[in-house]
Amino acid sequence: MPFRVTGMALFTGKGDKGTTKLFDTPQGQRISKSSSIFECLGQLDELNTVVGWCKVACPQDFEVIGRSGRELLHEVQDYLFTIQAEAAGAPKSVSQASVETLSALINEIEKELPEIKTFLVPGGTEFSARLDIARAISRRAERRLVTLHESGERAISESSRAYANRLSSLFYALTRLANHRAGIVEKPPAYRDVA
Repeated sequence: MPFRVTGMALFTGKGDKGTTKLFDTPQGQRISKSSSIFECLGQLDELNTVVGWCKVACPQDFEVIGRSGRELLHEVQDYLFTIQAEAAGAPKSVSQASVETLSALINEIEKELPEIKTFLVPGGTEFSARLDIARAISRRAERRLVTLHESGERAISESSRAYANRLSSLFYALTRLANHRAGIVEKPPAYRDVA
């Protein structure tokens, strides 16, 4: 019998043959783990994990528009769980109001930053580098979410897709904010050995 934690098994063995179930899977049916749903869920899970990695590196005194940076990143994780639940067939989605709140937050962060007119080379501080990884992964997760929606296998609400799209902008803004506050001078790429 598998080890149990609060009533949930760490493994059941039911997925050993490459199938599993979702919230809305009909009784007695199982779905192949090769489904685009699981690719999308995996990408969202990876992003959520990396956001947690950013959260633990966030300085205690790092605030964003009067809010704790750690609390903000934790909130993003909660929204990612909502999108994951929606992709898995639960009757949940991110509200349009939450998309607008996130958009306003990004706009406020941008007001604190120097204007940019070029791409910037990633890096600077440990925290900003982690945020840049989250930015790149969030774009991949969004592509998988859009692919899932467009495949017709799972309808993803417009507001959840918009929130996923906005996340890469949030991580980019936070990356730049972390570097700016640390006194890091952002540098454009040199495009070496261009013929």
